[in-house]
Parts: sequence; C-alpha cells; structure tokens
Amino acid sequence: MMEKLGAPQTHLALKRMIAEVDEDRDGKLNFREFLLIFRKAAAGELADDSGLSTLANLTEIDVDKTGVIGAKGFFEAKIEKISKGSRFEEEIKAEQEQLKKEANEKKQRRQDFKQKAALFGTGQ
Repeated sequence: MMEKLGAPQTHLALKRMIAEVDEDRDGKLNFREFLLIFRKAAAGELADDSGLSTLANLTEIDVDKTGVIGAKGFFEAKIEKISKGSRFEEEIKAEQEQLKKEANEKKQRRQDFKQKAALFGTGQ
C-alpha cells in the first residue's frame, strides 16, 4: 500500500510503523488503530521522518493541481471523515459506559444476594 501511495517502506520499517499504533499487539491494524495514525499526526506525536507521518501527510491536497472545486470536495470529505471519527469515538465511549454500568449492577446484585443469604444462614 505504501508503494502505491508513493512512499515505499522496507519490511522492518513497516513492522515499526504497525508496532507504533498496534494497541492490541496482534501485529495487524484494525480500523481504530488506523484512525490512531491520524490522531497522533494531528497531535504532533509522530516523528517527521517516520513512515506513519508520511502516510498521514499523503492525505493532503495541492490546490494548484486540483483546483478550488476539487479542494472544496476534498475538505468536505475530510470534515465528514472527522465527524465520523468523532461518532466512532462516542460509540466506543458509550459502549464502555454501558459495560461499566452492567458490571456495577452485577456487583450490586451479588452484594444483595450475599446479604440475603447471610440472613438465612444466621437464622438456623
């Protein structure tokens, strides 16, 4: 893929690139990890000479080559992509909150059960 984008990398460089954003350490990039490349680039957390920085910068547009109308379409698509990323993050946060809520409810049910079981155990 990097060759097609005009930024060929060696095998070892690709492995380093993947390791830099591979949160689950499976040696592969999922969609979330792919988006992390662009988040890190926007935050300035990528080295300028890294392959990931090169990848993130390949998503820019040259207005002289594409014209103003092409640039307008590019930026509209970029804005939509960013808003989709925000929705993706919101979905992840909502899912995490739901899991925490369920875990707390389960914990509370266990405590309630233990209290009721203790009442039966001491009455004998």
